[in-house]
Amino acid sequence: MTLLLHSRQVAFIAVPKVASHSIRFALRAQMAQGDEEQVALFVRSRIPRPPFDAVEHGHQTALEVRSALGEEAWYRYRSFAVVRNPWARFVSYVAFMMRHNGAFERDPRGAMRRVLDHPQNQSAVHFRPQSDFVVDDGGRQIVTRLCRAERLQQDFDALCAEFGLAPSALEVRNASEHRPYAEHYDDELVARVGALYAADVARFGYAFGAEPNDGTSG
Repeated sequence: MTLLLHSRQVAFIAVPKVASHSIRFALRAQMAQGDEEQVALFVRSRIPRPPFDAVEHGHQTALEVRSALGEEAWYRYRSFAVVRNPWARFVSYVAFMMRHNGAFERDPRGAMRRVLDHPQNQSAVHFRPQSDFVVDDGGRQIVTRLCRAERLQQDFDALCAEFGLAPSALEVRNASEHRPYAEHYDDELVARVGALYAADVARFGYAFGAEPNDGTSG
């Protein structure tokens, strides 16, 4: 779901399981000739150059997109990504990966533990910390703005006004079905997922069962 709106010098960095398709469907109507997208779900569209042409998915990191555009061009563009409470994102990931066999519905905590315990159940793309998608190799954030999934429409409206994009009502797309994420955890799982995504917790100010504590959209 990487979108490169060259006509507007805007790049969308699609963090997996964080409203990627909602944003893509809103922005596709604003794509002009020469704009590009990398996506493998709902439709298939490839950007025909590295690093996009080596994979089918559209979850490239900001560092990879910067490499594709060239560093000078990258800093002329405004970029954004959406981030999410990592405990909520993990539940969404497990529910999504086990949507066809019913394992998550039957035993959510058991399914979550199986993913944590067995690397073969961990998609290299979807399991990756959100922080990896927005920083350079020195750990510095290189994405211009972050939106929060917890207040997505509000943050997206503000971003459209800042970036000169047409406002759009976001639709829910490709969402995993499950109860509120906190209901699926016990103390052990809270600790394990928190440790796994410690970088996201620290960078984005999240806590289990709470809104982000920095009061900003990144």
